[in-house]
Amino acid sequence: MTGRGQGSAGELLELVRTGRAVTRGALQQATGLSRATVGQRLDRLFRAGWLREGAGGPVDSPLGGRPSITLEFDDTHAVVLAADLDTRHARAAVLTLTGDLLAEHGGVLAVEDGPDAVLGELGRWFAELLEKAGRRASEVCGIGLAVPGPVDSGSGRVVQPPMMPGWDGYDIRGRLAGSFTEHTGTPAVPVLVDNDANLMAYGEQRTSYPDCSAFALVKVSTGIGAGVVVDGSIYRGIDGGAGDIGHIRVGADALCRCGSRGCLAAVASGGAVARRLAEKGVPAASGSDVRDLLTAGHPEAAALAREAGRQVGDVLATVVTLLNPGVLMIAGDLAGTPFLTGVRELLYQRALPRSTAHLEVVTSLLGERAALVGAGALVVEHLYAPERVEERLAARGV
Repeated sequence: MTGRGQGSAGELLELVRTGRAVTRGALQQATGLSRATVGQRLDRLFRAGWLREGAGGPVDSPLGGRPSITLEFDDTHAVVLAADLDTRHARAAVLTLTGDLLAEHGGVLAVEDGPDAVLGELGRWFAELLEKAGRRASEVCGIGLAVPGPVDSGSGRVVQPPMMPGWDGYDIRGRLAGSFTEHTGTPAVPVLVDNDANLMAYGEQRTSYPDCSAFALVKVSTGIGAGVVVDGSIYRGIDGGAGDIGHIRVGADALCRCGSRGCLAAVASGGAVARRLAEKGVPAASGSDVRDLLTAGHPEAAALAREAGRQVGDVLATVVTLLNPGVLMIAGDLAGTPFLTGVRELLYQRALPRSTAHLEVVTSLLGERAALVGAGALVVEHLYAPERVEERLAARGV
């Protein structure tokens, strides 16, 4: 933190929430603030309902004495709503501020139906989920949404998304906030939107690999995308285009949904594998259909998934050499043994040994919930960032 006596109430909350300082004495030491000033700023956080006292901590002095009272972030004062849109399906959930799922729902929801209809339906899902979770709409502090396309994080709008016709430049934040109000009767709350692979990476890294300073996730479903987390933050590039590896050219002639030929997604995505299966007379129309066939042990699907893994692994050799991540996670509909085997075959063959010496290649641990957990975490990190805490406290008159 500052260490120069400038610790705000928001900075004190950050120290407690992250576990770096959980007693009044530790906060004084971390910030350089006086005992009285720390007490005044903590009082604001207590009145807002964001802090609570926990059990007594250990006695530091060899002479004994009363144990210090620990401070805890009170994660019961609000909840977060999150949703993850795929091309044909969606999932939504109510989460605690620490990422536990209280209620969730999945169902058919096609992005090709357009943003107005899809976001309107999500508002209805949210209202039903809150009732299922036994929480009031007034307890919702924010909404996080994962979408299968590049997002300008400043505006929350998707930018030329190949798999989201009719969504380019649409005011997603405004429509989803309005839909929430329409279905719950409560005032709008902040809405944050990000790419699904980004949020999957964020959820997986924070949950299972918090000490990994360079984490990469590749989602292979109907399309292909990647999310990168560096030093605990999502790396988005200058306008949200980072990680769009599905449109790297690989020399093939296949036509991609983006309009170009030879994109990786056109030959190695779940959608591409589904098309090849359909050509062989196997009923498959999407990545989720391929996933079902792989689960059932279909030999032709397994062979094509392994070949797709080799094609993706060839591209990932360059990605790994560039980023030097500690963890490379494969997620999405094709993230099973055949595909992973193919990835490893080409990745270790083509990448520099120096780049893979300390690399873990793994599959998703959170599965279909990864983007939900990441979206919830994104909302919490945004709303409880020190500067925003000050704004929110002032708005409450605390």
